[in-house]
Amino acid sequence: MDTKTGIRTEKEKMLAGELYCSKGEELMGERARADRILKLYNATFVKDTERRKELLGELLGSVGENAYIEPNFFCDYGYNIKVGDNFFANYECIILDVCEVKIGSDVLLGPRVSIFTACHPLDPETRRSGLEYGRPVEIGDNIWIGGNSVINPGVKIGRNAVIGSGSVVTKDIPENCVAVGNPCRVIRRLEA
Repeated sequence: MDTKTGIRTEKEKMLAGELYCSKGEELMGERARADRILKLYNATFVKDTERRKELLGELLGSVGENAYIEPNFFCDYGYNIKVGDNFFANYECIILDVCEVKIGSDVLLGPRVSIFTACHPLDPETRRSGLEYGRPVEIGDNIWIGGNSVINPGVKIGRNAVIGSGSVVTKDIPENCVAVGNPCRVIRRLEA
């Protein structure tokens, strides 16, 4: 917040899930920073494990032990992404992190999993103005999300859940279940 005017910055509005403009100098600079790190990360080779670990540590908000993301990986800012221990994301993971994306430990993401926190207004005039907002995503521990799945803004997935390939998760998924489809629905309960 600007101490003289009391006006909140666009970044503060973004992180609070309020309407904000992403075209300001601060946010564009932070996306450019993430883009630079992602280009370096995505250009690494399999044998560059230490370099990859270093770059993920620089990019993400927090990284657990043995966390690994297979290149190519894409995100907006990086610092809003927090991953736990033994996290694995396969090829072409996309995380639009205008709000926090909290991923627990022992989480597996198949290829081309997309996690979105970014939203655009339904009102056409507001949408044309360029304003947008976000909703955080939370993924619990011990979860497997199949390839080509999409996790929409504001969703929480409970621990031990399995999300079938190609699912579009539009609502919260409880723990200890298998959920599939578009929209994603629980089809089976798992023993805890």
